[in-house]
Amino acid sequence: MKIILPAPDGTLQPYQLAPSRGWPRPEVPPQSRVAYAAAHVVADPLGDPASPVPALDWDATLRVRRHLWAYGLRVAEAMDTAQRNMGLDWESSRELAKRSADAAKDFGDPAELVAAGVGTDHVPDARSLDEVVTAYTQQLHAIRATEAGVVLMASRELAAIAREPDDYLTVYGAVLSQADRPVIVHWLGEMFDPQLAGYWGSRDIWHAAETLLQLIRENITKVDGVKVSLLDASHEVALRAALPTGVRLYTGDDFNYPSLIASGSDALLGVFDAIAPAAAAALHALDDGDKLRYEEVLTPTVPLARKIFEEPTYNYKTGLAFVAWLAGHQDAFVMLRGAQSARSLPHLAEVFRLADYAGLLPDPDLAVRRMSILLAHYGVGR
Repeated sequence: MKIILPAPDGTLQPYQLAPSRGWPRPEVPPQSRVAYAAAHVVADPLGDPASPVPALDWDATLRVRRHLWAYGLRVAEAMDTAQRNMGLDWESSRELAKRSADAAKDFGDPAELVAAGVGTDHVPDARSLDEVVTAYTQQLHAIRATEAGVVLMASRELAAIAREPDDYLTVYGAVLSQADRPVIVHWLGEMFDPQLAGYWGSRDIWHAAETLLQLIRENITKVDGVKVSLLDASHEVALRAALPTGVRLYTGDDFNYPSLIASGSDALLGVFDAIAPAAAAALHALDDGDKLRYEEVLTPTVPLARKIFEEPTYNYKTGLAFVAWLAGHQDAFVMLRGAQSARSLPHLAEVFRLADYAGLLPDPDLAVRRMSILLAHYGVGR
């Protein structure tokens, strides 16, 4: 099947799609690595993008999650991938966590299958460390009430208030003391959220890592692992080696994930939202000790990931929703606050090509029809 697509140089070029590739659903989750897909939300196409209350298509949003669970992946919920702090507010995040945890019961224990974001975004006017602790604690208890597990998210409010590393140790120590089960601590880099520059009290990545390691050593029974989203593979490997025994390093590196997972990192990745069938097949190959098959499956997904997450990196969510639309997991390419417009048509055309190259368009006819609709909307190919 062919389609005419815009090329990077502005010309229109024919593109021949590859035959559809079948990805069998695994009978059991991967065993050698713990793997979360950070899932996006689906906006209601009839909602008002200017409304302060996010309008979600709940059926489609949960359909995306069932797709991920069906391939043996866990779901990281209500995080930046779901436009948290960028359209998804705290009240909607809590509802999302509840609905997701309830739906996960069809697949297993929601505390294992869902890890939902706990932050401080409901108190944007916080002015003290005590207020940040209170905000974190309120969300911690609310998320645990849904039966989901917890990802302790980086806090914009804390980043704005903190003046030294000890401020982070004070806040996180107080919050972790109230956790009833080990949590995942999220270190999100400024390329994903510029307001988090200098997190852990330093712009120097190694000094910041020392503060994080101190926190973990002082709260070893409260931390399941650390999710690192810094796009620095060498730093991640060094940090992983420095972690206390039993504490996982969940890679959030959507550029270098194949080598990092192969070398020992677990995964909590936004790109797994888009490449779930391939990710599942690769992880099961790793379970079998088949490194060649692992690389054969996962390597073709890397160009897609690098395109989706290219600068400005925080616009990557547009690519995830776009691939889900092309693959038939949602009925409309619409995002909260109109974020579907955050990427250009040539960018989306390249995402189309690379998703096809990676074997992630299960119904080529549907993908072509939908891409043609988008092209017509832009007045291309008419």
